[in-house]
Amino acid sequence: MAKFAVRALAAATMLAGVLSAGAASAADQLTLQLKWVTQGQFAGYYVAKDKGFYEAEGLDVTIKPGGPDIAPPQVIAGGGADVIIDWMPSALASREKGVALVNIAQPFKKSGMMLTCRKDTGITSPADLKGKTLGVWFFGNEYPFLSWMSQLGLSTAGGADGVTVLKQGFNVDPLLQKQADCISTMTYNEYWQVIDAGISPDDLVVFKYEDQGVATLEDGLYVLENTLQDPAMVDKYARFVRASMKGWAYAAENPDEAADIVLENDASGAQTEKHQKRMVGEIVKLVDGSDGKLDMTAYERTVKSLLSGGSDPVISKEPTGATTTAVTDKL
Repeated sequence: MAKFAVRALAAATMLAGVLSAGAASAADQLTLQLKWVTQGQFAGYYVAKDKGFYEAEGLDVTIKPGGPDIAPPQVIAGGGADVIIDWMPSALASREKGVALVNIAQPFKKSGMMLTCRKDTGITSPADLKGKTLGVWFFGNEYPFLSWMSQLGLSTAGGADGVTVLKQGFNVDPLLQKQADCISTMTYNEYWQVIDAGISPDDLVVFKYEDQGVATLEDGLYVLENTLQDPAMVDKYARFVRASMKGWAYAAENPDEAADIVLENDASGAQTEKHQKRMVGEIVKLVDGSDGKLDMTAYERTVKSLLSGGSDPVISKEPTGATTTAVTDKL
């Protein structure tokens, strides 16, 4: 009887192991390409993975950090990701150029983009930008800026009647070293780098894109259009979005813990606890309780802004098929 019991226990253990392995292998693989490096900007996704929200949806999600030379539309076009995070101006411009990206969800309700200027340059309003040197991010991040300048009637070719564009690295050095009068910043990141560098908020003039009426949608989730023809992929995307939004809701309720999870996933070790906790706190203001569904009014505002580019608009025509509710209808 003892031998039988031991054999039975061994068989049960083996069966449990087989079932466990089978369950693990049954999880659907999905790769997410971030727009930038591991940081609080993407806390919801890291939280969803850490807390098992993806696993509960039958997903095995790989999160790929971005970087200064990584363009998410190129990554997905090359087969390196299933879903990417991108700003809508970049996604729509890419779509017009042949990369058929479709917005399947929009976790961020608000824009965090700003132009931050030194007050001692004499800039007090957008009209004062004429003749100034402005730091601008590229790799798809330049589109909201170009649209704004076009609406202001300011050439980006330089000269007294335009603005001189300084290709800005992803740091704040041009402002600190007075190489530029203004630089691109985000409410949750570079602005605070300027403050931490010792410049007082009283010595800065900040123009939020939201306040200028040119805010465009940021950090949406995009996939390739042809994948939406497969019902199994649509179902996988829906499970991914549902789990991701649970991650964002958890991050909003537990911002310090969410920041700690981000730090645990930062292989570079470049992030600091203070900065990441502050970033998550600012980021959840942009998510603002989103359910992941795209606000079509905000979408239409973004498209209108991108089309309002005079002789050089960001996109040349009204997009068709650039968004879908097929995924969020399943949430």
